[in-house]
Amino acid sequence: METIDSIPTSKIQRASKLISTGVKIGGNYLKYYGEKITNPESARDNLNTNNAEDIYDGLKNLKGSALKLAQMLSMEKNFLPQAYVEKFSLSQFSVPPLSAPLVVKTFRKYFGKSPLDLFDSFDANAINAASIGQVHKATLGDKQLAVKIQYPGVAESISTDLALVKPIAMRMFNIQAKDSDKYFKEVETKLTEETNYILEIAQSAEIAEACAHIPNLRFPVYYPEYSCERVITMDWMQGRHLSEFTKTNQDQHLANKIGQALWDFYMFQVHQLRKVHADPHPGNFLIDEQDNLIAIDFGCIKEIPESFYTPYFDLAEPENLNDPLIYNKRLVELEILTPKDTEKEIIYFSNLFKDVLGLLTQPFNSDTFDFSDETFFLKLAALGEKYANDKELRKMNMNRGSKHFIYMNRTFFGLFSLLHDLKATVETKQLAV
Repeated sequence: METIDSIPTSKIQRASKLISTGVKIGGNYLKYYGEKITNPESARDNLNTNNAEDIYDGLKNLKGSALKLAQMLSMEKNFLPQAYVEKFSLSQFSVPPLSAPLVVKTFRKYFGKSPLDLFDSFDANAINAASIGQVHKATLGDKQLAVKIQYPGVAESISTDLALVKPIAMRMFNIQAKDSDKYFKEVETKLTEETNYILEIAQSAEIAEACAHIPNLRFPVYYPEYSCERVITMDWMQGRHLSEFTKTNQDQHLANKIGQALWDFYMFQVHQLRKVHADPHPGNFLIDEQDNLIAIDFGCIKEIPESFYTPYFDLAEPENLNDPLIYNKRLVELEILTPKDTEKEIIYFSNLFKDVLGLLTQPFNSDTFDFSDETFFLKLAALGEKYANDKELRKMNMNRGSKHFIYMNRTFFGLFSLLHDLKATVETKQLAV
């Protein structure tokens, strides 16, 4: 397996890598403009493929927040070109890990001693490697442990990485500079929290205790005495990643069982705790031999303020969505409509979000919902395609909505995607209590 002996940590080193990536993207656009004349049908697909390849290759050895953004984007399956989804999905599992000597050096930096001074055994070769850290297997007495080690320089480089990635993201996704800072600041805040492993241990223990009553759901035990701000030690949880399980499972009853645990887990967090595990990608869930769902990563927890929760879920009710007075009031509270909007903008964005909400809230408005329904997901994809190519939309002030939409949308798109992969039918009206 390819490993990394060093990670660029200085601002200059990381800037140079990201700037070279930006130059490649600029070259891809030049090729696209030429190809659009001679081969318009395939020009856009080729641009997406080339950009996805260059961006991922540029980010994978940097690790950290830049790669985490790629991982986040890979979850937007219905609103992102397939080329990006396929390439960025690699950031969930297929990232080159740190070499064994660098792992030991990193561990000594955090603990002042080697792994074998703490554990009876420690495999210096990573079992899994992702965007912010990698996992190693260890033993202590009769316990099998997972030790997650954060990559060097990740926490210190978040702000500069995002500043460098920002122009690339804005160009790719037509984000306008005006009023966009609050969204990037929200991402920066959450990424900073994700690098604080002491906070993650506290969040993990809190949610595991609160959700212990949910059937068919398990959590690892965490060990603060063998953890620090950049290292987490927890039980080694035996099981298959959710993505592996979905590839081979043929048992619909089992898919529904796992799907129900996943749905109840998320609904209890959102509606009872007012905070949620906002990183629902397959790498964060395992299925054990008893067919339980295991949640293993609580670095990204989004707190949901009441000022956002109330209007957000009010619009999940069809009667509110179809009442012009309530609907427009909630859009203002959610910052989708602003006092500066023209009449044209009010009409346009009111219609746009009614289209989006009318579709996204369907699972909440029936007793059960079949997430294997391809029609639902094709409609989502078509809606994303419609507005991605809407020239009228590009002329307007696009930066719409509360900053809280970023992680709430990420949560629900990710949850729907996991349930779709499971092909599960779940009781969506049933809340875990």
